[in-house]
Amino acid sequence: MKRTFISAFAAMMLCIPVVAETLPESEAPAVEKKEKAKKEVKYNEDGEIIKTGINFGPLPVVAFDADRGFQYGALLNLYNFDDGSTYPNPKSQWYFEASAYTKGSYKFIINYDNKTLIPGVRMSFSTGYYGDKALDFYGFNGYQTLYDMDALSITFDQNAAGEKLLNKFEEKGKLPKGFYRHSRQQIKAKAQFTGEILKNFYWEAAYNFMWTKTGAFTPDGYQVDANLVQGGTTLYNLYRDWGIISSDEADGGITSSIRAGLMYDTRNVENNPTKGIWAEAHISAAPKFLGTTHPHYKFSATMRQYLPLAGDKLVFAYRAAYEGFMGNAPWYVLPFYDSMEPKADFDGFGGYRTVRGLMLNRVQGLHTGFYNAELRWRFIDFKLANQNIAFALSAFSDGAHVFKGYDLTNKNEGTLSPVKNDLYKKFINTSKKDGFHGSAGAGLRFIMNQNFIVAFEYARCFNKQDGNGAFYINTGFLF
Repeated sequence: MKRTFISAFAAMMLCIPVVAETLPESEAPAVEKKEKAKKEVKYNEDGEIIKTGINFGPLPVVAFDADRGFQYGALLNLYNFDDGSTYPNPKSQWYFEASAYTKGSYKFIINYDNKTLIPGVRMSFSTGYYGDKALDFYGFNGYQTLYDMDALSITFDQNAAGEKLLNKFEEKGKLPKGFYRHSRQQIKAKAQFTGEILKNFYWEAAYNFMWTKTGAFTPDGYQVDANLVQGGTTLYNLYRDWGIISSDEADGGITSSIRAGLMYDTRNVENNPTKGIWAEAHISAAPKFLGTTHPHYKFSATMRQYLPLAGDKLVFAYRAAYEGFMGNAPWYVLPFYDSMEPKADFDGFGGYRTVRGLMLNRVQGLHTGFYNAELRWRFIDFKLANQNIAFALSAFSDGAHVFKGYDLTNKNEGTLSPVKNDLYKKFINTSKKDGFHGSAGAGLRFIMNQNFIVAFEYARCFNKQDGNGAFYINTGFLF
């Protein structure tokens, strides 16, 4: 793990100087003064270099996610600071990414954000294709669905793949988690518009499209017998057998929705805030007439605050979020957290973007909530290659809970074999409510121009049913 951390960090550091800057056309110097103008550097009141024009940096994607494995690929950030009057917040920006993970996931993303094209309105567009061959699936309602690798019976195939997994198990004691996996493909697109009502108070209107195709996961080199089910099985397949996931929803569908909301935002810097409040609430409607396969309605509210404790060097930040569905909702829309950000909505409670340390999608239900509390210390600032560089340490605690559960009734009890009915009693327990899913950890961040941020974080859960230790290398702050 230590060697992985150092290698990934070194690779990113080598790529950081690949940043170019152009002066805005309105400030382009005369030909005879070009060399002199290029050397002119302006500073803001905090002593930072004011970036102007177009700043761009093509970078390799070198990251690690405990849920999906090592990530590799390429990305391109384009920041337009124009005359520098809004620095460190760009007036517009593009983001392109094509990457894959060693556990079988991949994504292709394009995001665009513009604050000036429509006077008084910020518009953003995001679209992407996401594929997961082995996506985490731990069922619904948190602890009402058992996570226990020791409760499974795994048979390794008599081939090269099976022998490799068997050797790994004998050497490290790790069993493959295919029982808690399924496959998913998605195409997502979002168009979002926000405008100011009063100072720091905004309206939001958005359209979301999501095509989802789900299916079973087929293990390679082994079978999960789970009490000797012939041919092996997975929790996803059992959820279908029990009727918790209905046959008409099992393969996914189309979600076409409109969203309206309100936002209060006093952050001093969007990507690296050190003071202010960012609160939002919105309602989403995905009716049949918009093309939605399984109509549903959703509400969401999030409160974030950044409290400076020692100037802008030491900051306490927290986020508290709650969201729920009104009426019925198809199971495949549960693992998403809605947010008024110029990017696609986050995937699942658990993992780097919501509750660190918690296994991805461990917490799913009709009403769910989570929190993050974090102490951030920016312990060094300096200039390098005409860029503003900083490093920051953090210590945090995260947690989540299911407040209203999904219906876990075994609807097909009368038609199933005794073995599968016994498995229902083994893995599902609705007699108790979900408990607290908590974790704690620490991290290190590299920050360039307050916009490009590389994070290294480790978190550990309090309950082994939520996972063990999880390490992440990713971009940005969690919130």
